Amino acid sequence: MAMSTPTISYEFFPPKSAKMEATLWRCIEQLAPLSPEFVSVTYGAGGSTRKRTLKVVKDLVSRRGLKTAAHLTCVGASRGDIDEVADEYWNAGVRHIVALRGDPPEGMDGRYTPTPDGYAYGSDLVAGLKGRHDFEISVAAYPELHPESGGNWDTEMDNLKRKIDAGATRAITQFFLSSDVYFRFLDRAEKAGINIQITPGIMMQPNFGAVERMAKMCGVSVPSRYRAMFDGLDDDAHTRQMLTASLVAEMTAELRGQGVNSFHLYTLNRPEIAFVVSRVLGLEAAKPVKLTALAG
Repeated sequence: MAMSTPTISYEFFPPKSAKMEATLWRCIEQLAPLSPEFVSVTYGAGGSTRKRTLKVVKDLVSRRGLKTAAHLTCVGASRGDIDEVADEYWNAGVRHIVALRGDPPEGMDGRYTPTPDGYAYGSDLVAGLKGRHDFEISVAAYPELHPESGGNWDTEMDNLKRKIDAGATRAITQFFLSSDVYFRFLDRAEKAGINIQITPGIMMQPNFGAVERMAKMCGVSVPSRYRAMFDGLDDDAHTRQMLTASLVAEMTAELRGQGVNSFHLYTLNRPEIAFVVSRVLGLEAAKPVKLTALAG
């Protein structure tokens, strides 16, 4: 029996300039015909991208008609500030929030300190949001442990359970580079009594140096074969794009083969690889789409 077409969601980040805004909307225009389950827009620490994020979210909901999830974090904002943003989203028609504790302002190498009068942790933020509006809430999950978990899986699972108990209905994972990592995490979650949907987050980054930097910050393991395949390709953007698309398609096929039916693609505001992988997974565009030329 043929497998059903999976659901796919896309993550974008708010633009920092007029040029980046044009790039973002070009990306959205090329991916929207694939009818994603939802799209999400990230939110900088302390509301650093608040206005840009809200503008993009409003346009996605009102002008593009896409089901849109907005990110919210605890870092650098009081409860009142976050509640105000949540109200703005609700009034704009947003019914889905990706609720995150967030990283320290100086980056993941810094020490996290809860903001005075703010929501201290992700579970507190989830509870606050659910108490304010009936949002659907997604939270983060870490298949290779959060860097602050102390290497303890009980701590990791307890934290995820707190977010679920507070009202989260879906978890989206940190990116990983081997399907085995995801399935081991599912086994641990099941043993811990966690039964919500855990959607794999899939990275679309063709710059291997950037992947290594992100992996180091987030505690993500990088298979040795990745290093070998990308060796010597620093100045060959086209080949890196094709290789990344091939590797991501391979991994998502492995996930599909084991019954995974939902994927969250970190697009980095670049449509090429996300479009290819979505088509490989079986999504069909509602209208013809002409992708932009491959970029470095």
